[in-house]
Amino acid sequence: MNTEIRNESGEKIDYSYHDGGSESLVVIGHGVTGNKDRPLVTALAEGLMSSGISVLRFSFSGNGDSEGDFRDATITKEVSDLGAVLDALEGERKRIIYAGHSMGGAVGLLRAVADERIKALVSLAGMVNTRKFADTEFGEVVPGEGNMWDDEDCPLSQAYMDDLRGIDTLLQNGGEVSVPWILVHGTEDDVVLIEDTHDIFEQAAGNKQKLIIDGADHVFSQPEHMNSMVEGVTNWLKDQVGVE
Repeated sequence: MNTEIRNESGEKIDYSYHDGGSESLVVIGHGVTGNKDRPLVTALAEGLMSSGISVLRFSFSGNGDSEGDFRDATITKEVSDLGAVLDALEGERKRIIYAGHSMGGAVGLLRAVADERIKALVSLAGMVNTRKFADTEFGEVVPGEGNMWDDEDCPLSQAYMDDLRGIDTLLQNGGEVSVPWILVHGTEDDVVLIEDTHDIFEQAAGNKQKLIIDGADHVFSQPEHMNSMVEGVTNWLKDQVGVE
């Protein structure tokens, strides 16, 4: 796939395509401060491809090698970025599944309830209570002056904080998901608390599944936890969604 992808602002979206030979395609989006080359994203992409499932992983604008300013990278803008990716894939595949980690999970949920092109949804430690996240993680940081988790490459912007607080929570969106949905979370996640997954799972209707990985942190950093995540998602796609 050699298609150039640009968002509504004209910014080029960097992506990597893995041809597993399937008619279905899994699109993977990362979390805040991440990019398409983070270990969790690449591990999932490689695991799916080795099982014969095609994958496109991409960096949201302002992240990784995608164009744009990190300070503009909000959930709302990334929902639009995902739309641009889906636009570029029109006619490329019969079925698209979206898998998002952390803030990328929130992006996927909002896009999935409004965009019928997403036929199944994977949330990996997906953010749900966005206002609570903003206040807990960055409530003592001054936007425009401080950084996210003291990372100088990730300045905290007022736009980011306003967007998280304005969204407040995605709990009400859980019941609007009409496609097959798996929610994966680790019990030792101290960034996006596991309660986010438990709470929204109760709101979800239809074909839903929850995979809890004992001892796993926010990014499934331990090999056994990473393997459990990849295997769980792959098996679900094959058994529940029928991806071939």
